Amino acid sequence: MENETRIKEMESVVIRFSGDSGDGMQLVGNFFSNLSAELGNDLINFPDYPAEIRAPHGTLSGVSGFQIQIGGKKIFTPGDKADVLIAMNPAALKVNAQFLRSDSVVIIDTDSFQAPDLERALFTTDDPFKELGLSSVQVVPASITQMCKDALEGIADNKQALRSRNIFALGLVCWLFNRPLEIVERLLSEKFKKKPDVLKANLLVLQAGFNYGHNIHATVSTYRIETVPQQKGFYTDVSGNRATAFGLIAAAEKAGLTLFLGSYPITPATDIMQELTIHKELGVKVMQTEDEIAGICTAIGASFAGNLAATSTSGPGLALKSEAIGLAVIAELPLVIVDVQRAGPSTGMPTKSEQTDLYQALYGRNGESPIVVMAAVSPTDCFESAYMASKIALEHMTPVILLTDGYVANGSSAWRIPDLKEYPDIKPPYVSPKMKEGWTAYLRNLDTDVRYWAVPGTEGFAHRIGGLEKDYFKSVISIDPENHDKMVNVRRSKIEKIADYIPLQEVYGNKDADVLVVGWGGTYGHLSEAIEKIQKQGKKVAFTHFRYINPLPKNTEEIMRKYKKVIVIEQNLGQFAGYLRSKIGGFNPYQFNRVKGQPFLVHRLVEEIVKLIDE
Repeated sequence: MENETRIKEMESVVIRFSGDSGDGMQLVGNFFSNLSAELGNDLINFPDYPAEIRAPHGTLSGVSGFQIQIGGKKIFTPGDKADVLIAMNPAALKVNAQFLRSDSVVIIDTDSFQAPDLERALFTTDDPFKELGLSSVQVVPASITQMCKDALEGIADNKQALRSRNIFALGLVCWLFNRPLEIVERLLSEKFKKKPDVLKANLLVLQAGFNYGHNIHATVSTYRIETVPQQKGFYTDVSGNRATAFGLIAAAEKAGLTLFLGSYPITPATDIMQELTIHKELGVKVMQTEDEIAGICTAIGASFAGNLAATSTSGPGLALKSEAIGLAVIAELPLVIVDVQRAGPSTGMPTKSEQTDLYQALYGRNGESPIVVMAAVSPTDCFESAYMASKIALEHMTPVILLTDGYVANGSSAWRIPDLKEYPDIKPPYVSPKMKEGWTAYLRNLDTDVRYWAVPGTEGFAHRIGGLEKDYFKSVISIDPENHDKMVNVRRSKIEKIADYIPLQEVYGNKDADVLVVGWGGTYGHLSEAIEKIQKQGKKVAFTHFRYINPLPKNTEEIMRKYKKVIVIEQNLGQFAGYLRSKIGGFNPYQFNRVKGQPFLVHRLVEEIVKLIDE
């Protein structure tokens, strides 16, 4: 029929939910992510929180966003620009105008686009789309607030109707993408199972939003995204912070140890602690302490007592933990320190993401204090990285700093729940009964330089360790210069030898390329997508991305010297590039650095890399 809406097949699509920080954009974004994951789409999402706890209603500084890219192919990023924007007020439209394609669909709540709302968002005319130069977008005006009131008349009050605006928008988006409501209804039922009145209201509003789109044919076309062929298994949508928590739990289970987390709440790492607190049935112990220093000190105590011990934090918190990390280094105790990097320095921009803690992780302690440093490369990789950080810490008796960042930690993607049988065993270097005769606390394996672990209470292995230097042979306190030199070098050697136990660095892309792109940590998705786009242009480029930073994989120098041009791309002013220079004599890579608190834009990466290739 003439008025029927066409269905447009899409390989991938980018949707951005946006409104005030109290409008529930993160909630509906997560619902839509879970819905898409269950339907077999690949996806990456990114919540973008305002830095202020609660900015004045309707103002530009209070805009909260949630962007998701879903597709019928491998998805690497949440996308540069949105195909669909849900703008719950004029401020949301204004802030996100820069992220719109020329043919984007923009859904607005017309009840929130009145003159006072436009004024709060600093518009000077009554036509915000014309003022922003958005003449080519397809606007879907919907009286969302009023329709929520109508749908709940006689059932809920106006306050509940206002709270349900986000669910109405979700229903409309489900219609737009030909998504069944059954899965969302189940998710709502799980979310509000203890609040039946709220659940009933939200289910009604969800259906009203879907029906509105269907009845008025709200857009010229709806979208259909094919599913991705997936390995068989159970899938869910998981954030980086949750995956980190799960990785720690899995490692403790594999090692046969109790997991202990001692932490202090800090954005954006708090979710790790919150997730672990709900898994007491798995033997997890969590202590929320009064400050960052107490958090890590309780973890060190738990490690000494024989637990898998961890602490979580973000940039300023890592600085506060530095003295205690040094204690774990000299005591040679296993400890996992998760640092979810955020924009700094100092308090900086707490809800924004950067890669600016690398030097702090590598060098931010007094004395010669070598430590293992790793960096998770994606939300789902946080599980793998947390597991491997725990394995290295326990098997090599060392603190390990695992760097994630706000983008990776808050973002999420479709995740196949793993089978723990597929993961390598974790075997701490425990003392054996035959070591009783002549054993000392710093007796070590001469092949790995790892000291043996005597858990307190093990008969015949009473001992003392601490922050004062110890004698290499006798393990008593020592201020002998030659002994100190020996202990400093053996602690360094222990970390360097871990390179024998980590994978060699892999290179992707064209084998005969002259240009190598290098990244580390959470920029993996954006760099991968950029490399893919460059190769589609017929240009040759190679790509390598680092998870293991200290020690570096054994073939790092070989790879770097193979290419005529190497460009290191990172969200700081060149920390990893500087680190590589210090490790590889005469090595001087090109750099591309941005420190904006936001993920890279893929099209800008493509421009910079192509420019280097063509020079």
